[in-house]
Amino acid sequence: MLYLLRQHQLTFLKQYPENMDIKHYMNEVGQRARKASRAMAKADSAAKNKALSFIAAAIRRDAALLRVANQRDLEAARANGLAPAMLDRLTLSDKAIASMAEGLEQVVALPDPIGEISNMKYRPTGIQVGQMRVPLGVIGIIYEARPNVTIDAAGLCIKSGNASILRGGSEAIYCNQALAKLVQEGLQAADLPTDAVQVIETTDRAAVGELITMPQYVDVIVPRGGKGLIERLMQESKVPMIKHLDGICHVYIDDKADIAKALPIAFNAKCHRYGTCNTMETLLIARGIAAQVLPELANLYFTKDVELRADEEARALIADYPKLSAATEQDWRTEYLAAILSVKIVADINEAIQHINTYSSQHTDAIITEDYSRAMQFLREVDSASVMVNASTRFADGFEYGLGAEIGISNDKLHARGPVGLEGLTSLKYVVFGHGEVRA
Repeated sequence: MLYLLRQHQLTFLKQYPENMDIKHYMNEVGQRARKASRAMAKADSAAKNKALSFIAAAIRRDAALLRVANQRDLEAARANGLAPAMLDRLTLSDKAIASMAEGLEQVVALPDPIGEISNMKYRPTGIQVGQMRVPLGVIGIIYEARPNVTIDAAGLCIKSGNASILRGGSEAIYCNQALAKLVQEGLQAADLPTDAVQVIETTDRAAVGELITMPQYVDVIVPRGGKGLIERLMQESKVPMIKHLDGICHVYIDDKADIAKALPIAFNAKCHRYGTCNTMETLLIARGIAAQVLPELANLYFTKDVELRADEEARALIADYPKLSAATEQDWRTEYLAAILSVKIVADINEAIQHINTYSSQHTDAIITEDYSRAMQFLREVDSASVMVNASTRFADGFEYGLGAEIGISNDKLHARGPVGLEGLTSLKYVVFGHGEVRA
């Protein structure tokens, strides 16, 4: 396996030597993407759906090959000391492969938003004014250790009539190349330009620097990665971004909660997967129910060896918990992406909301309650991209929202917010229909 890895690296370096002109290479990629974007903007739904269906079938056809490629990536990543959370993101299970194909098929089934005209109104002058949904153009996606993003991003960009430039992390190079090959096959089968989806073929980080500073070729950047990557892009990018910086997600258990619902939700929100942006990082429990629910939850967390960092009141309720420490101010501001959970006892829903709006990253927050008025208050007052009632935060993704897939999750206030699917990759332009009218 190591021999194969070395062979791959040698081949890669032979094609794209260390002294290659990255600026020239990226400009060529950008030019091809811009040209392809014009063809994709006028592609009909049938052609786009044909490409997506072909890619889905090819993923199922080549599932064994994808697993082999992923295994090579995993072996190299472990040898390089990649963190467990990143290894989890990198792993392409049978379920993940099936989900990629199913996600594409869901996108096929969704209405094509491009060309849709809405909000038509007659003006006193006689003209009609409306809005038409159009592609964004060229979308650059930068991601780490997430081979499924290659398919999610490609599928959504194809369906929404955009061209895309994909820059996956070096740790997923085998898998990304294998998936890129299937995407190219699908585009060819549908007679669409293969440059509509380009995977950057160098792992040189300078390529990222070029991609985020080419507004003449790239219309939007979507980063999918760790906080360090996104912070860098926020500082250096000359291209608008659809992004979230981190996922500090909360679950609040109200004193009117149904404990039979609270226990599995609070367990799933933390322990389903640790390395995702919609994983709960802070648990808030109303004082009136804490003595009843927290010890039971602690027993569940103990089965997964979760470390609890709790305030004084919470620690008193679970003093014998084996992995218990005092929460600090920094803990409320930390996305652990690990088997660590902050726990705080609050007086009521108002204190919970105040805590969330102070420390949340505005990604996803949930309340567990049977009180309708409190549920509605939480929905209104918690200023996050996804706000949930009696459901795990882990549902906050495009697949579970029925978007087919997602290109990312945005906690920005403008353009797109929450899981970004087809509509998030489009814009609106005004269209005007006249009958010979002239302005007086």
